[in-house]
Amino acid sequence: MKVQKLRYGLHMPFERVFNEIAVRAEPFALCELQGQCSLGLDSQSGTTLHYILAGRGELVFKGRTPVPIEPGTLVLVPTLRSHTLRSFGHPGTPVPDCHPAELDLASHLRSDGNGATEGKLLAICSHVNIGLRGTSDLINLIREPVIEKVTAQSPMLAPIEQMLVELSSPSLGSRALIRAILTQCMIHLLRNRLVAGDVGLNWMAALVDERLWTALRTMLEKPGHPHSLDSLAATAGMSRSSFADKFSRACGHGPMEMLRGLRMHTAAALLAHSDLPVKRISEQVGFLSRSAFSRAFSSTCGTSPDTYRKNHRNNRD
Repeated sequence: MKVQKLRYGLHMPFERVFNEIAVRAEPFALCELQGQCSLGLDSQSGTTLHYILAGRGELVFKGRTPVPIEPGTLVLVPTLRSHTLRSFGHPGTPVPDCHPAELDLASHLRSDGNGATEGKLLAICSHVNIGLRGTSDLINLIREPVIEKVTAQSPMLAPIEQMLVELSSPSLGSRALIRAILTQCMIHLLRNRLVAGDVGLNWMAALVDERLWTALRTMLEKPGHPHSLDSLAATAGMSRSSFADKFSRACGHGPMEMLRGLRMHTAAALLAHSDLPVKRISEQVGFLSRSAFSRAFSSTCGTSPDTYRKNHRNNRD
């Protein structure tokens, strides 16, 4: 009993974070890969969620070991991270396809195990944003994929199954219900990965320290402001050296590196979802020249701002 109380006490500071979590998601798609094939997915301005319904394969990221996937695997892919969904299905004509979830999801849920999904990889996918009330896109601070295997004993299984039913047959209130279910699932996921010591969630330590959170929130709300290490330390009410040290130990990287990532994410979202000129976007995220912004964006995203915008507009069309 004493051990249980101690462990609960250690995680109490995170209760404030969980109490304020808010989730939103773009429409879900059902990705279907028949046979042995791959589906390349470009970098996105939001976090990508994959939940594997059937089949086996792997998620491939540049510069890291592929992530094995099988039914029940749930993966959150960090913002601006391109990746490939690869199926280990039987040899044959490879046919990757993505379409609105409700088109085929209902028939999959009614499947009686007669082999209708044999040789296929099926995944429910969406772009999600998880933030704290009063701010947004906090989940985009995740720097590494967050992976969870949802088993028959997992508390996430029942809400995920309910979400699949709502997705397959949308009706009155489905959108609000799916949002509530996603919030429940993300709390389970974040709690499980925190207990497991997942390095992809190191940033949450900054939310527990009110002083670090004050500085972090300032960066989130005004990524284009001319922040400096000195100004952020002053916002946190700490000395320059103490702030830099505590921030780096909490988040795994320094505050200016964090700010650069936030600026690139904001720029990617504006390129994908607005008609603002690239020069105007560069100014909004704190760059004095378009050329400097283009170099920084290309270094982070692997493509120029103009190409990134063109690709995302083509995908929307």
